[in-house]
Amino acid sequence: MSRHMFLTLADDSWQRAHYAMVVAAGALSLGRDVTIFAGGRSVLALTPDWQKLQGAVMDSELEAQGITGFDELRDAVLGFGATVMACETGLTMTGLVSEDLLEGVAVKGIVSFLELAGDNPVLAL
Repeated sequence: MSRHMFLTLADDSWQRAHYAMVVAAGALSLGRDVTIFAGGRSVLALTPDWQKLQGAVMDSELEAQGITGFDELRDAVLGFGATVMACETGLTMTGLVSEDLLEGVAVKGIVSFLELAGDNPVLAL
């Protein structure tokens, strides 16, 4: 049995959010369980309007280069059963509420994430 992967995001970088989805989708495709915790302004990655992330590259531009777009990656991560959490404080910081998030995203605090991670390594992106 493979180890559960725990990822955390802390800023509003599109590049980091996109890469986190790449890593998560890859791990899920190998049968690993994945939990993602978006803290701070990275909660923007978990809304339908992810284009507010800094340095956002439109999906059409990526797809023209043969690269999977953010929407498709994020949909795959959620569809393959990753546990995805948005930080309560991050929502306050960005003026968002839980209803602004994608379906399936839980609103939790960092303590809940760390409790779930236990002694497992946490990959910060």
